[in-house]
Amino acid sequence: MSQRPPSLPQLIPPLPPRETLPTMYDLPSETPEDSGLPDEFHDLQPQLLSATLRLRHYSKSRFFTGTDLNLYYDVHHPQWYKRPDWFLALGVQRLYEGTDLRSSYVIWQEGVDPFVAVELLSPGTEKEDLGDNADLSETDAVITVPAPSLQPTSGEGETIKDKPPRKWEVYEQILRVPYYIVFSRYTDQLRFFKLVGGRYQEQSLDTQQPRIWIPELELGIGIWTGAFEGIERQWLRWYDDRGIWIPTDAERADRLAARLRELGEDPDALS
Repeated sequence: MSQRPPSLPQLIPPLPPRETLPTMYDLPSETPEDSGLPDEFHDLQPQLLSATLRLRHYSKSRFFTGTDLNLYYDVHHPQWYKRPDWFLALGVQRLYEGTDLRSSYVIWQEGVDPFVAVELLSPGTEKEDLGDNADLSETDAVITVPAPSLQPTSGEGETIKDKPPRKWEVYEQILRVPYYIVFSRYTDQLRFFKLVGGRYQEQSLDTQQPRIWIPELELGIGIWTGAFEGIERQWLRWYDDRGIWIPTDAERADRLAARLRELGEDPDALS
């Protein structure tokens, strides 16, 4: 006997979803069992991505970038969520309902799926982030504990139902994020997956100069070597259609100050 899909109580006429479904404030904010606890790199790298993002066709009030924010993706399982290291949603108000900062991102309220998702590999999260594309041989040097399975079985050939899918399946099959980028700070390897025909296909990258062009944004993302917040290493950052790395506001100010000094002006006296 087939089971009926879950239903939510509605009045006649139906009330709008915002009045009948749980809000972001009704849903849990964190789970102690989460794997891949954030480190300092997980804090700094998303900052650089947001600081160098310049969109020509969207004002700052019409897109949202989320960092380590609970993303609720299934109205039938309203407490299931993923926490992308960084994601971009286009055509959504910067502030929730135009007035408030978000404490989470609820797909059935926002009505806009992420357009780009970025995951930063942590020890033990390869299977979660990459699904069957995980290549543990590249991170054996830093990973000593195998990634836990999110699809446990109760017996031979029997899968326990109603377990959250991995990030890979959520991004590919539920949210259908067009561009999915995975970066390992341990190996400095960049991997790029594009949604083609409903499935992710890994795109080849130049191993010497790995860069990803996203035509809809008229921007690219690649590996840049330099100092951010005083830390010298390889980072992900955005570049423009001329191949030039997009500066942060702080870098723009420093360059302007240097130019003024070359012209004999004291930038401190002008402030």
